[in-house]
Amino acid sequence: MVSLTTPVCDFGRPAPDFCLPGVDGRDWTLQDCRGEKGLLLMFICNHCPYVKAIQDRLLRDTRELLQYGIGSVAIMSNDPAEYAQDSFANMQAIARQLNFPFPYLWDESQQVAKAYGAVCTPDFFGYNAQMQLQYRGRLDASRKLAAEPDARRDLFLGMRQIAETGSGPQEQIPSMGCSIKWR
Repeated sequence: MVSLTTPVCDFGRPAPDFCLPGVDGRDWTLQDCRGEKGLLLMFICNHCPYVKAIQDRLLRDTRELLQYGIGSVAIMSNDPAEYAQDSFANMQAIARQLNFPFPYLWDESQQVAKAYGAVCTPDFFGYNAQMQLQYRGRLDASRKLAAEPDARRDLFLGMRQIAETGSGPQEQIPSMGCSIKWR
């Protein structure tokens, strides 16, 4: 397992469009996922210890962001041949088990991850209402273990700022996680 950190936010970069199958049996586009005030797009997977450490916080934050007009979507781009836990059937199972409040999509070709420049799981991309990138940072201080319960909610606060002002925070701490498992 290779740990990586995300690049600095490329403010204003437009969100690439996509059409991907969801674990719910339907195809989802960028337009389908966005909220009135923006979109949190995240690359996650099932097996990564960094993702597992933040699952509860991620669910909490995405549910709360809905109240601010921010939609959320999760995309899994790993090659499941390398990690069977990341198979589509297992994606369906985890989404059902954790009651994901967002679409969970499979990027089988890995073209969407490449278009976004995703490097690890989790990798967060926060967009404003004009679908311009405003956040590319971490959820909080969690790594392979969850941070303290009162840890600063970097992602939530950044996305709330985007909903309220259209702009993300100028200072952002990169996300850290397992490398995407490319074919």
